[in-house]
Amino acid sequence: MGGCYGVSRSTIAEASHRKADFIDISGLKVKENNNINVGSVSYQKLYLQSGYVSENILQLDFKKLVSLPDGLDLAEWIASNIGFFKQINIFSSAMSEFCTGTSCPVTDAAGNKIYYWHDEQGKKLKCSAPLYTDYAMSYIQELLEDENVFPTKIGSTFPPGFIFMAQKIFLYLFHILAHFYWAHFQEIARLELHPHLNTLYFHFISFSQEFKLLEPQETAIMDELSRALLKHNLC
Repeated sequence: MGGCYGVSRSTIAEASHRKADFIDISGLKVKENNNINVGSVSYQKLYLQSGYVSENILQLDFKKLVSLPDGLDLAEWIASNIGFFKQINIFSSAMSEFCTGTSCPVTDAAGNKIYYWHDEQGKKLKCSAPLYTDYAMSYIQELLEDENVFPTKIGSTFPPGFIFMAQKIFLYLFHILAHFYWAHFQEIARLELHPHLNTLYFHFISFSQEFKLLEPQETAIMDELSRALLKHNLC
C-alpha cells in the first residue's frame, strides 16, 4: 500500500524540488512570523484569510489525482490511500508541543463541535485532543497491521466490511484535521506549515468526497475552508 503522495503519476515528480516535505516537519520549531495578522477575523478562522488559504506545496489536478485508475479495484485504491494516516500522524507529532491536555482539554473544532471517543463497549468518552488523537491513531494502526483487514499476500481479498472500516478511519482522520485548523492554525502558520496542511487537507477531502467515505453532515463544519481552497485553484 502506498502513501497519499506515493501514487505513481508524473505530476508527483514536481514535488521533489519543494523546500520541504511532510516527513521533515516533526523537527521544526516555531518561527515567529510577524506577518500573522488576526485583525477582525476570528482567531479560529485565521485559516480562511487569503494569505494563508491560497498557499500550497503542490500544483496538481486533484480531481485526476484521486480518480480510480483504470483496471484497479476500488478497495485496493482506497487501501493505498490510507497513507493519509501517516501524513496526519506526522503533523500530530509536530503539534504535540502545542496540543496538550492543558491547552486542549477537549477535541474541539469549528462551530462549537466537540468530538468524543467511544470505547469498545460503545461508551462515550470526553477526552483531551492529544488523547483522542492517540486513541484514533492506535486504532488505525491496529487495523493496518491486521492481515484480515488490509491483506498484503498475493491472492488475498479485502473483507466484505472493508469500505465501512475505511469510512471509520477517514472519519477519525477528519476529526483530527478539523481540530488542527480550529485550535492550532496560528502555530501552524508560524511554523510555515500551512501550505503543507492545505495541500494535505484538500487532497484528503477530495479523495473522501470522490468515494463517499465521509458523510456531508460530518464535513459541513469545514465546507467554508473546502470552498476557499477550491477557489484558490487547489484542484
